[in-house]
This record gives sequence, C-alpha cells and structure tokens, in this order.
Amino acid sequence: MRTKIRWLALLFATMLGLAACGGGTGGSGGNGATPAGPPQRGGEITVLEDGAFAGGWPSGLDPATNTTGGANISQMYAIYGGLFRVTANDDGSNAKVEPNQAESYQVLDGGSTVKITLRDGIKFSDGTPMDAEAVAFNFRRDVTATCTCAPQWQLAKDGISTEGPRTVVLKFARPNATAINAFPISNVNWIVSPTALQKMGPDQFKINPVGAGPFTVVSDRLSSELVLQRNPNYFKQGLPYLDKLTFKSIGGDQPAYQALQAGQAQAYEGLSTVPLLDQATSNSQLTVTSQPPTSPYVIQLNTKTAPFDNQLAREAIYYATDFDAISRGLFKGKYPVSESFTAPGGLFYHQKVPGYRTYDLEKAKQIVQQLGGLNITLGTLGAYVAQQVVTALQTQWKAAGINVNIETYQLSSLVQQFNSGKWQSMLQTAGAWDPAAGVGVAFRFASTSPFSGISDPHVDDLLNQASATIDMSKRDALYQEAGKYISDKAYAPFGLAFAASNLAVKGVYGPGLTTKIPPLVVNAGVLWDEVWKAK
Repeated sequence: MRTKIRWLALLFATMLGLAACGGGTGGSGGNGATPAGPPQRGGEITVLEDGAFAGGWPSGLDPATNTTGGANISQMYAIYGGLFRVTANDDGSNAKVEPNQAESYQVLDGGSTVKITLRDGIKFSDGTPMDAEAVAFNFRRDVTATCTCAPQWQLAKDGISTEGPRTVVLKFARPNATAINAFPISNVNWIVSPTALQKMGPDQFKINPVGAGPFTVVSDRLSSELVLQRNPNYFKQGLPYLDKLTFKSIGGDQPAYQALQAGQAQAYEGLSTVPLLDQATSNSQLTVTSQPPTSPYVIQLNTKTAPFDNQLAREAIYYATDFDAISRGLFKGKYPVSESFTAPGGLFYHQKVPGYRTYDLEKAKQIVQQLGGLNITLGTLGAYVAQQVVTALQTQWKAAGINVNIETYQLSSLVQQFNSGKWQSMLQTAGAWDPAAGVGVAFRFASTSPFSGISDPHVDDLLNQASATIDMSKRDALYQEAGKYISDKAYAPFGLAFAASNLAVKGVYGPGLTTKIPPLVVNAGVLWDEVWKAK
C-alpha cells in the first residue's frame, strides 16, 4: 500500500506539471533580469503557488507525513534547507547536486554504501544540534513513513547507522548509484529537530515545523498561507537576505498573473498557460524565467490490451505523429522535440534515437488499412498545453484514418483509469533531471509501476542496471540502449519537452527564480536563502 501511495504522489506531481544555483547573486531571466548591484539584505516578498500543486499542503509540512512533498519543495527548502541541493549556472547549464548542510559524501563498494558527513556546528532553530544521530533518526522515520516523497531505498539489515558525531552511513541491499541525485526531491533531504518533534508531537509539529533552514515558521494555515521569517542562527553567514517570506495559495495562472500586476505578490512559480506566458514576457514590470525542460511528453500506449498489444498498431501511431509540426505550429518552436525520455535540461540527453520512426503519413495509412481500421481513446489531464497537443494529435491521426476519442480526466479519475488497466493511450510526461530519480523513466516503463503501459523484463533490466551504475558513461550507454529498445518495440512515441516558467516583479532576484535550474519534479528548486529584493 505504501508503494502505491508513493506512485500516486509522483503521478500527481507529474500530471500537474504538464501544465541551487552557483552565482545566485545575479543572473538574467527570459525578458532580462540583470540586477543593478550586489544583493541587498532586508525586505519581504510574497510568493504565489498554484493551489492545485505547490499551493497545497493539506497534511502539513513534516517531511515524514507530508502527502504532497514533491510539490512542496520550495516550502521545504525554506524551512529545512536540505542536506543537498541542485545548482546550475545562471543559464541552467552545468546542473549538479552539491552538498548543502552535508559537507561531503562518499559512494563506496560499487554503490552499496554511501557515507554522508555533515557540516560542523549546524543547529536547528530551537538551538539543538543537527548531528549524525539527528539525521539518522530522520532517515529511519522517513523511509518507514507513508510520505509520498520517501525514497525507494532497498536497505541492507541495519542499513542506517552513524560513525562519530558527523557521519551517517547508508548500506543498500543492492547497489544504488543514484541515491545522492535523488536526495533533493526526497523527504530524507529535509531534517527536522527530533527534540521539537518530541516536545510538540506530530500533530502540532506538522503545522509549526522546526528545521535548520534559512527561515522559521511564524504562522501556517494549511494549503492557504505560510508565513516565514529569517532564521538568525542559519549556518550560512549573511544569509538569508530576506527578512520575511510568505507563500500563498492561489487558484491558477490567471489570478496569479493578475495578483502580480496588482502588486499583491512579488513572485509566482509554475506558469504553464502559453498565452499568459507571451503576455508576461512583454510586460516590462515582470521577469519571466522559462526553466530548462527535463521531462518530455510521451504518448503512452497500453501494450497489455487491444489494439496496442499489436506492434503494428503502435507503429501506426508513430508514423501518424508529427510533433515537429505541433511544436512549430502551436508553440512557435518554444519546446524542443525529443525521441526519448530525456530532455535538454536533464542528464543523459540525446535528441535522436537511431532507427526512430518519424512522421510518414503514407506508411501510417497503409498500416491502418492492413489492420482494417483503428479506433482509439486518447486521454490526458486538462492542462492548457496538454489539451492543445491532444487536439492536434486527433487531427493528425484522422488524416491517417485513425479515429480518436479524446478523454479529459481529473486526477482521481485518471488514477482510476490507470489502475483499472482499461485505458488505451495517454498523453503524459516521462523522465526527470536524473532518469533514475523521482518521476523518472521507470515511472512510465517499469513493470512494477501501476502507471506503465508495458511489462518487459528487458526494459526492467536495463533501467535497474543504469540506476546501479556509478560510471556516468556506462549509465549514459544503458539509457541510450533503453531508449532505442523502446523505439524498436514502438512502445511509446515521445514529443515536446515542456517546462513551466517562474515570474518575478522587477527588483526581485534569486537562483531558480530569475535564473535557470532544471526542474526537480515540475518546478525548479528555488534557493530561497539567496533570493533578494532591491530597495
């Protein structure tokens, strides 16, 4: 049951997305966000979050019990900081996971052992030490919790231990070479004060959590408003820059855009409505930062049921689909087209797959005639970009003689469709910054996933090998092999690589907000301790 809950949460994060940075003191956004001088200390900002995604934290912000952790990365980072964080150059290049509250780490025994050494002297905001015992306590609590962002660790017996006051040791039952890359999107990254938890109890703690991050909680109205103030004991000297940081839930892109224009807030994470993006880009009072895409769309084909248990039917979809035309015609070429489960902002990206079936209308027509016709249902959620794409696909496929019925689902009904197994095709996303972390390729293609349209031991083997391999070149080769195999079997054609954008009013700057950091799940991981406001 716990595994199923986690899969559901990852699906939630991915679906709504269809929709930390080196040199964080400067940077430029999509329409120019170059600060006039060095960062200034002081001031406050309000950040808007879509109530259907990052603006919802109905079960609170305790990492062990939060049910929407993949969506609440911004709130978690602001309160807890994090053992690790993702950083990048201002243009999004050279992205990597680097130690934050951790000082260093070692991957040993071919990936079977990971040692994490903490920075000396870090304290929680209640004054108690953030030492190895505190971190080990968190790890044990987090991996056994039903939190949707808990890591899928296969631990050896006594797999969590300590060595001295500053080192935590993880031992895995099988090599896990990607454990560190998964930290920034896992609950084990956010360390709570064991003393505060014990004193308050879990029900009160989830509303007023205590960490060692850049800010402390002033007030918390669940899924409505979170008010934070500077942590005077933060371990980074001179940070955070802001005195106060407030997160507010809002009902989507349009009201968020209007609120920014009215001066009711200073930032918004996760804009996905394309016409609004065009308006915002031409607005001289706003900075628009379109993040590097990491997860391309994929047309999932359910190979466990007709008609896509027949490879010919799957090939017809490949040949009838022209994502390049959709990118040019609907989105002015803004979103690159990928032929596999990676995208330009992620690791192991290769735009082309050898032998990939590209658009060929005549071949599609021939196959459809050979099959005696093809009638299918294509589903997706109601996000703007997804709706535009499925409508275009319906037109393209009709030209090949494929009759298409479009179904638009709410999340709960979409989950029901996947769990029933009675779906035919779905437009979703597949992939992540690291394909083995978070909402990675296994989410859509592993036999064990309830949201996969295939069950193929060879795919499972390739993905398992890749996640257990330390050598990046070997991982790259394995993912290329997996991409080609998926293509050869015509399991699922890939398409636009789309990522949401962040908005900030002029005079507000910061890494991941007005600079680019590849999205961890859907939104980029804004480094709120380095966000500042010009006076």
